[in-house]
Amino acid sequence: MKNKVRRSCASAIAFLALTAAIIAYLSGVFLSQHVVDPLYPSEGLSEIRLLSDYFPGLKGTPVDTEVYIYRGEKPGASMLVLGGTHASEPAGSVGAALLVENAIVDEGTLYVIPRTNKSALTHTDPQDATPMGIEIATPSGTRYFRIGSRMTNPIHQWPDPDIYVHNAGQLLTGKETRNIDRTYPGRADGSLTEKVCYGILNLIEAEGIDVTIDLHEGPPEYPSIDVIIAHQEALDLGASVMLNMAFAGLDIDLDPSPVNLHGFSHRELGDHTDTMAVLVETVNPNQGRITSKKNADLILYGKDKFYEYVNSSGRLFTDFTEEGKPL
Repeated sequence: MKNKVRRSCASAIAFLALTAAIIAYLSGVFLSQHVVDPLYPSEGLSEIRLLSDYFPGLKGTPVDTEVYIYRGEKPGASMLVLGGTHASEPAGSVGAALLVENAIVDEGTLYVIPRTNKSALTHTDPQDATPMGIEIATPSGTRYFRIGSRMTNPIHQWPDPDIYVHNAGQLLTGKETRNIDRTYPGRADGSLTEKVCYGILNLIEAEGIDVTIDLHEGPPEYPSIDVIIAHQEALDLGASVMLNMAFAGLDIDLDPSPVNLHGFSHRELGDHTDTMAVLVETVNPNQGRITSKKNADLILYGKDKFYEYVNSSGRLFTDFTEEGKPL
């Protein structure tokens, strides 16, 4: 009897120790999602402000985010680059980070928001099997870039309504109330996500931003891919960029922003401000539904045999070859 009791106690202690270890590990994972990955701005940086400087209603909230400002010595046009609108699309976040860390502006002013939806970096979309981050080797060492969710963390904005009613009267599924690229132009008295959009609108108006570029990714089977989506006031600019990229060996299409679809940055920022608003959509096979195993390599190198096969049947909206679609 004593031996049985000892064995039972030992089993219970082992179980409790294992449970404690699992809890500690998961707690570390959870807390790590709330630590901001460092950026290393270039020597061209003039100032770092917060979006709440343009809309005080964001101050102290989990969605307030940094605005990196680069002023040239000569006057000129101004441009705003939005990365991380969807934190599940790492090319936008990494692209904006590259600007922050390398930009040197001679004329005009560059504004970069690398973490447009900062809250979305604090959680993931686990049912999509997306890795929590990617590691990129650099001459200075390995860099880690976290991957988050498409939408604002529900612990920061809850509950979702059954139906989200946009300012223009458009009806969307309730969860879209946490999607920054469905809630422009935002509301001063709206949800946290709408307040971010409102803050960006205020920044554009206060600084007289001439061009706004919103960086995105999508799956290879998505119709609007490898494309610049431009507000009607920015179509000439988009056409010029498309031609220059073609001369450089980079193919990208140009689509006009749909007039009757509301909430998008390229539509609402162009309608409600004087900025020329465009959205750039590149390819990320990790976001697709046809792909094989999802992992960091699929994001970094973009190679997938299933997408190659589907592409050979002419059923994709991008040319997916054995070279893949790397980050």
